Amino acid sequence: LSVPVADPGAWATAMNNLGIVPMGLTGQQLGFDPNLGIIAPINPMMAGISLVPPPPVPPELPVIKEIIHCKSCTLFPQNPNLPPPSTRERPPGCKTVFVGGLPENASEEIIREVFDQCGEIVAIRKSKKNFCHIRFSEEFMVDKALYLSGYRMRIGSSTDKKDSGRIHVDFAQARDDLYEWECKQRLLAREERHRRKVQEDRLRPPSPPPIMHYSEHEAGLLGERLKDDNKFSEAITVLYTWIERGEVNRRTANHFYSMVQSANSHVRRLMNEKAQHEEEMELAKEHFKNSLLTILTQFEQITAVFTASTRQKAWDHFSKAQRKNIDIWRKQCEELRNAHSEEIMGIRREEEMEMSDEDLEENPCKKIRMDDSALAAQSCALREENDSLRWQLDAYRNEVELLKKEQGKPHRSEEDHTHEQQLHFLQQTMHSMQQQLLRLQEELKGKELELEQARDEQRYLEGEVFSLREKPSVLSLSLSLSLNVSVSFSTGVISTFLHVHPFGANIEYLWSYIQRLDAKISASELERLMVRLPNMFKQEFSGVGATLEKRWKFCGFEALNSA
Repeated sequence: LSVPVADPGAWATAMNNLGIVPMGLTGQQLGFDPNLGIIAPINPMMAGISLVPPPPVPPELPVIKEIIHCKSCTLFPQNPNLPPPSTRERPPGCKTVFVGGLPENASEEIIREVFDQCGEIVAIRKSKKNFCHIRFSEEFMVDKALYLSGYRMRIGSSTDKKDSGRIHVDFAQARDDLYEWECKQRLLAREERHRRKVQEDRLRPPSPPPIMHYSEHEAGLLGERLKDDNKFSEAITVLYTWIERGEVNRRTANHFYSMVQSANSHVRRLMNEKAQHEEEMELAKEHFKNSLLTILTQFEQITAVFTASTRQKAWDHFSKAQRKNIDIWRKQCEELRNAHSEEIMGIRREEEMEMSDEDLEENPCKKIRMDDSALAAQSCALREENDSLRWQLDAYRNEVELLKKEQGKPHRSEEDHTHEQQLHFLQQTMHSMQQQLLRLQEELKGKELELEQARDEQRYLEGEVFSLREKPSVLSLSLSLSLNVSVSFSTGVISTFLHVHPFGANIEYLWSYIQRLDAKISASELERLMVRLPNMFKQEFSGVGATLEKRWKFCGFEALNSA
């Protein structure tokens, strides 16, 4: 790379063939453009140039600038050991460069010939001194022009001082560039806003259809649509919108009344539909309940078969494997039966919760009876389980006896050991079964006690209900007397309090005083009581605007004074 190359085209071709990418001073990739005849930095915005970052290059590689030959002049690169030329900060949208250090005899044609290699030149503004401003058509051409900064220009082969000079290229701040850049930014902002608006419109839910304005013709059509069941929902929305808009007046009141009447006529239809759906739901519930009862009945029958099979007269004739399978099947069947029983009980509890208050008043002991039936069912299930466990215990005892008889026969030592293990296992099983049987018997006794207590409570509640039915008048009389006493007490306390406050008092102040004597009374009840007695209490307003206050005064003595 340190060997100078006279032909830049051949140099660039050789570098490309070797796969080595030449780098500029700032680390940019350099490429040779045969149309321009110079090695310039590659702009990533140029067409056909990939945005993939270049591979890292060791910083110790020297940067080589070649001699550039033009028709009227020659450009010689600066010493590579010197620091690179400095540049100012790049203005936004910069397309103009400042070129200083030109030879005194450099004309505009020579400058255009040198910088035409960088791109299309829009304008050249040359000063009488040794500098000029060059404006390009694109921004990336400025980077190519900056590559020529530091070159020494010599016009022809002259050695005159006026025909040579070291050129310096830098960014220039031009109003035209800034204006074009701002216009481009505004265009991009508009495009971004348009894209966001399109995205928002796409994601926005569709707006409801517009509602037409009121007219007699539209009102007649709306009245016909209100009578149609299929178009009722849309028509009622239009009617609601018209009423909210304030279309109702003296002239249109009759039309709106007829439309409201048509809307009201749909109430009966909706109630009939609701009743029909409720009837269908009840039928479905009843069908489901009957199906569950049928399934539960069959489960009970299958369980009865298993129970009969576990009795001693049949159980002794089955082998051990058969007994094990029958036991497993019985347990599975009982679990399924209990699950279906719980589901049916849940349905019955829901039906009980749906009962009205009148049904509960007519038969207040129905809930207790249902609890009694549930306890009776549980006690019956416990008895059955107790019987099955007793039968299993008998079967295990028979097996133990058989094993004891077999122990007396001469067998090999291994068989004796096996029989001993089986005997020990059966004894443990019998012990656990006995404990379980005792526990079930205790539970059965507890359930029977609960059932007896529930029956006693039922009889007591029935007596209470009968006594309450015998004395309704006494209760109503005592209630009315208590209410009159409480009202008279409250009236006396209020009269005394307001008599002490001749200018009146607001309801909150009065309620805070009464609450110390009777904590159960509320401010609304107190106000209703005072409104019912206009001869004793009157209400006055004091203040203006935001300070308006409502006060109560005692007026019981005013009638006496006037008399």
